[in-house]
Amino acid sequence: MANDLVDPGSVASEGFEQLELPKMTPLSLFLKFGPGIVLMMTGIGTSHLITAPTAGGRFAYALLWCIPIAYVFKYYGFEMAFRFTNATGKSMIEAYGTAWKKWPLWYVLATTLLQCAVGQAGRLIAASAVLYYFTTQSFGLDIPLLWFALLLGGVAVLIILRGDYRAVEIVAKTAAAGLVFSTILVYFVRPAPLSAMGHFFIFETPQGSWLIIAAFLGLLPTGIDVSLQASEWGKARKVGLGRIREDLEKAGLAPTFDPFGPKKSDLAVDMSQLPAHAREYCRRWFTIGLWDFRVGHVVSFVLAVVFLLLAAVWLYPSPVAGRAVMGEIAQMFTGAVGPWMMTVFLVGAFAATYSTAFNYFDGWPRIVGACCRNIFKTTAGLSGISREDLTPERRRKWYSEYNIYRITMLYSLVASVTIIAGVPSPVYLVLVASAMALFVAPVIFFLNLHYCLTVIPREDKAFYPGAWERAFAWGSLVVFTGLSVILIFARVFKIPLFGA
Repeated sequence: MANDLVDPGSVASEGFEQLELPKMTPLSLFLKFGPGIVLMMTGIGTSHLITAPTAGGRFAYALLWCIPIAYVFKYYGFEMAFRFTNATGKSMIEAYGTAWKKWPLWYVLATTLLQCAVGQAGRLIAASAVLYYFTTQSFGLDIPLLWFALLLGGVAVLIILRGDYRAVEIVAKTAAAGLVFSTILVYFVRPAPLSAMGHFFIFETPQGSWLIIAAFLGLLPTGIDVSLQASEWGKARKVGLGRIREDLEKAGLAPTFDPFGPKKSDLAVDMSQLPAHAREYCRRWFTIGLWDFRVGHVVSFVLAVVFLLLAAVWLYPSPVAGRAVMGEIAQMFTGAVGPWMMTVFLVGAFAATYSTAFNYFDGWPRIVGACCRNIFKTTAGLSGISREDLTPERRRKWYSEYNIYRITMLYSLVASVTIIAGVPSPVYLVLVASAMALFVAPVIFFLNLHYCLTVIPREDKAFYPGAWERAFAWGSLVVFTGLSVILIFARVFKIPLFGA
């Protein structure tokens, strides 16, 4: 047939030349940011607004060292997922399906279902704590956290099921801008002393701090498992290779990937075979994807440091606990500026915490659906959750990816609210959820790194990580895994950390 083998030049003339090249100016870059900002906001709502102030309020500057360690040594665990998706047009989940017996998919499926319950309870109760404090202080109403959790969770599920990925992006960008501005403003009213910065390099583990350390390492900037969500979000945007991969396959310029006869080589794209315009289009979106993540990573780091320093200055010594925890944390803002700042903080805190829960209600069910489409042929035959992919059969069959996505979302809502009903303690739930993310992270880190290095062609200098990046990524994995093992041994076998 004439279309079986197509010359790249003729393919370009038939459509690839029509691809609009994204502008690379700073403003244009920011407007095109998406998955990286969303990933950043999934962490800010809980790890920054509760975990960091808890660390500063209980232990002053002693745990400041945890923050750079988490950000530096987890960096490539996240970046490799962004790099893979932008370099192949596929998600990390497809790569996981090429392993023996698809074991990574089963692992991710099991841990994600657990996160949908315990992890989401930690995120949802943080947003509920903001509303609880507001209604208690402003109206004198002592409404249980459970009802706020049910209301916020239900609204998030309704918005996601009626909307699309764009809604997630808008919420995340709006929350990020407001929170960053107000937090930096308050910090400079009374900054921490320069002498406190020495704690970046002093490894201290005060008694009773293990859960906070585990929470920092597990959920700063967020759990590494969220890299899989970001990979799915990146694929869902349908830009760069994610947009043209199917056309490349039809033109014979890229192999077709079969999840039930999976080969890693079928995931790769030989960029040298693409028309020049298409290569430049993919390269620009690849650059946008990396800077999207990097900017979000840096902003998230700065905010985590600022929140801990603010708490050390304004709250220490304080247990930072209880249902009214947001009121205690708000003292950092009201003490620095004045009572009116309470409103600004609560609005920013609610936007950040709610965007976190909002993003997870979409992200984890998206991962469950992606795992199922790569494990079960019946689901693969009815894949797709975007509105343009939905057919009457995809809506009707319970095992379609769309319905598995919806069922998981409802399960997450019911399970997380049930847990909140049994454990109505915001700080404790957030710390437990964060620590749990640490224990599953090393496996995800390894898989992201492994598939990025074994799927993307080494000859592709624009997409394949350089020698220094590869070395640092493997070193980061060793350090991060070692810290995780130390924390597990310290908790389970009561072995002191670093001699403390």
